[in-house]
Amino acid sequence: MNKEFLEALTALCKEKGLSEDIIIDALEAALVAAYKKNFNTSSAVEVKVDRDTGGMRVFIQKKVVGGEADDSDEISLDEAKKLDPEAEPGSTVRIEVEAPKNFGRISAMTAKQVVMQRIREAERGIIYSEYNEKTNDIVSGRVERIDRGNVFVDIGKLEAFLPVNEQPPGEEYTVDETIRCYVSEVRNGIRGTSILLSRTHPGLVKKLFEAEVPEIAEGIVEIKSIAREAGSRTKIAVHSKDPDIDAQGACIGPRGIRVQNIGDELRNEKIDIVKWSEDPAEYITAALSPAKVLSADINEDEMTARVTVPEHQLSLAIGKAGQNVRLAARLTGWKIDISAQ
Repeated sequence: MNKEFLEALTALCKEKGLSEDIIIDALEAALVAAYKKNFNTSSAVEVKVDRDTGGMRVFIQKKVVGGEADDSDEISLDEAKKLDPEAEPGSTVRIEVEAPKNFGRISAMTAKQVVMQRIREAERGIIYSEYNEKTNDIVSGRVERIDRGNVFVDIGKLEAFLPVNEQPPGEEYTVDETIRCYVSEVRNGIRGTSILLSRTHPGLVKKLFEAEVPEIAEGIVEIKSIAREAGSRTKIAVHSKDPDIDAQGACIGPRGIRVQNIGDELRNEKIDIVKWSEDPAEYITAALSPAKVLSADINEDEMTARVTVPEHQLSLAIGKAGQNVRLAARLTGWKIDISAQ
């Protein structure tokens, strides 16, 4: 190593956003291991790299013995006292040794390996940090390949994974199409960063509304709850902090364009926008939309509601395979029993 090497290393560290001290410390540790392996010594070894010149100094800890030194790991007491007047048999002294002739070649190879490894580690860390911030958010990507139903999506610097169990029933994808997904998990493993995507998570609906409805992004309209059966139907409860703003109207948009855009993104999944209320009876009544409710008797201790609907509205209130009442119960957090009158 030389001064030119250090200058190149400094420039590389700046380019990659790395700490030069961290790389030099790692390099010194790697050179110690390389020295001990290649020159067969069990002594404690220390290698110091001069930050200005790039030169190396090698130090070895030797054991002080009373008589003649028997091996390279020992030093006689007389020689030791020249280095440390307080040396005594059994103690150790640190001495500088001349590096073997071929240690320069070994150190150059080691330096390259360490620097490249640290750069890879740092770049993986940067990528992980960048995408970890997108957890619980949505990303757009291009479908790169499909393997046994699992979809691999190019989202920029990484290929993300959309497994079969995170895909709504009936959704189909084609290579090269662009899709939007919810980032449910970002993992940092030995092979780098991996990203798990979802198209079934309720958070996808929430983020799509935040992106589509300015009043939600601005905090005027609040999403209180979401219940979703992906690929079929979603109920979303909204509330306006401004009495002059209609939360449902804001989410629907002019001529229904906002909710229509979200429905298109969700491949025609039905979306019921429900007005949230502090009054459980009002909230549950709204949640059972589009059915009309005659009355709702609330038992707050048991969190149950007995709801009465007109006879001709019973099947609508319950929904196909019980979906409407099931989603209403999940949306409100109340157990709902429906009867007809």
